[in-house]
Amino acid sequence: MKATRTVKRILDNYEGDNPGVKGNLCRMLMEGRLRGTGKMVILPVDQGFEHGPARSFAANPEAYDPHYHYQMAIDAGLNAYAAPLGMLEAGADTFAGQIPTILKANSANSLMSDTAGKNQAVTASVDDALRLGCAAIGFTIYPGSDMAIDMFEEISALREEAAAKGIPTVIWSYPRGEAVSKDGETAIDIAAYAAQIAALLGAHIIKIKLSTDHLELGEAKKVYEAQGIDVASQTARVRHCMQAAFNGRRIVVFSGGAKKGENSVYDDARAIRDGGGNGSIIGRNTFQRPRDEALAMLGKLVDIYKGAD
Repeated sequence: MKATRTVKRILDNYEGDNPGVKGNLCRMLMEGRLRGTGKMVILPVDQGFEHGPARSFAANPEAYDPHYHYQMAIDAGLNAYAAPLGMLEAGADTFAGQIPTILKANSANSLMSDTAGKNQAVTASVDDALRLGCAAIGFTIYPGSDMAIDMFEEISALREEAAAKGIPTVIWSYPRGEAVSKDGETAIDIAAYAAQIAALLGAHIIKIKLSTDHLELGEAKKVYEAQGIDVASQTARVRHCMQAAFNGRRIVVFSGGAKKGENSVYDDARAIRDGGGNGSIIGRNTFQRPRDEALAMLGKLVDIYKGAD
């Protein structure tokens, strides 16, 4: 499929990357109902690892089956489906070539003690991504954790190998850990910092959380106030995070978070769109609902990003 001018302009921002990386980015950007627009909606299903099976899937028992998520991503016309190794392997043959996939290459779990430090285990390799025909690898980092330096070094090595083999990297940049308060995890100065760190680590696609107007860091707060940086609305905060992602030269998608009301999901998407963000990576807010409701929600999100709602 021929790339649109919008997609070509996005790919031009990745000046240091080879045709394999750009080809896979193009593959995702030209997939589904948002193809060619520069916008993306991605389905991530790594919550079974992160939160446990019942917390993740009991609200909609069909979602225990990995095939369910593949099929929903395809039927909804999404850009990609992201999951850990076992989830992708469980449907890789049945759904080969039908939806771009992102191999989540590290994971945490809820069985660790609070004293263990905020960290994730590397659970998959670049060669696994190649074997499964994935369009990208995904990796979580925790800026603010005492383990963050180790995580930065791990993703730097994986990213180098993946890029050499023509595979882009998606970085989940989630501030969390000993240096960040609970409110700070979604503070605007921390969110923008998280986007900047991911971009500097070489992320091709950055995943961050939507932020609040809270300012966590004292020295940063002085600058925000002195420079009059607008963080009053969600749209303004998205725009500021895009500035932090090399002034919009990197694709940034925003997580959906815990399950919430439909109107909140749609309001978030409008703020992302109007702030210049590239889209949503939304899991629990869809797969914890009955399939028909989830497909309707994803359809409306696509319409919002198309500017039709």
